[in-house]
Amino acid sequence: MSTFKDHFSTQSSDYSKYRPDYPQELYDFILAGAREKKSAWDCGTGNGQAAAVLSHYLEKVFATDPSAEQIKNATQKSNIEYRVASAEYSNLPASSVDLITVAQALHWFDFDKFFTEVRRVAKPDAIIAVWSYELCKIDKEIDKVFLHFYNDILGNYWAPERKYVENAYSTIPFPFTEVKENVFYMKKQWNLQDFMGYLSTWSAVQKYIKINGTNPLELVAADFEKAWINPAAVKEISFPVTVKIGRV
Repeated sequence: MSTFKDHFSTQSSDYSKYRPDYPQELYDFILAGAREKKSAWDCGTGNGQAAAVLSHYLEKVFATDPSAEQIKNATQKSNIEYRVASAEYSNLPASSVDLITVAQALHWFDFDKFFTEVRRVAKPDAIIAVWSYELCKIDKEIDKVFLHFYNDILGNYWAPERKYVENAYSTIPFPFTEVKENVFYMKKQWNLQDFMGYLSTWSAVQKYIKINGTNPLELVAADFEKAWINPAAVKEISFPVTVKIGRV
């Protein structure tokens, strides 16, 4: 079994609170490609964000994550079955799902083993949809502080897999018949406190705290306040989301 790199359990409740919601257009795009909508496997489900939406459209959703803490904080629905399991060894029956989804998690997987598992659990003609969201944008001055924090302060604290996200998954193999690819945008309306709450969920922030005993957000808090002008003001935060869909 592959070694699970748990970057998120320590902040799982905040993760659930602050992570952006994927746009409905993304789900419509994915579901349009599914010829059957009886069952889905949401792999690396985290807090069940994608699984909860999929549960409205499919009879059954299997949602797996190797983090028991994430599963504990996941959104509960009557037709979602949560399991603590790795992407590479789901324990799902063979030929059992019409749709496999991976939301902002593929970069943590052992690609070859996961894709082998996908082929095992997929029904004939099932589809797989994987997506990731890249760095957000707000405005010129805030983005300047944001990129300084991301690159200069946290640069050495990001896991190597972060590069896959920065490249919008373009460097990850996708050994399926690629049906289509698209880019959507997640948008949130946040004040500065909300935005800082989101940044606190970053794995690199948690790693910085663990190593140094201090919160790196303190190093840029004043700069963010200055750039935000009015910390209570609500601003639009836009995240590009790149999705790939393939036929298994």
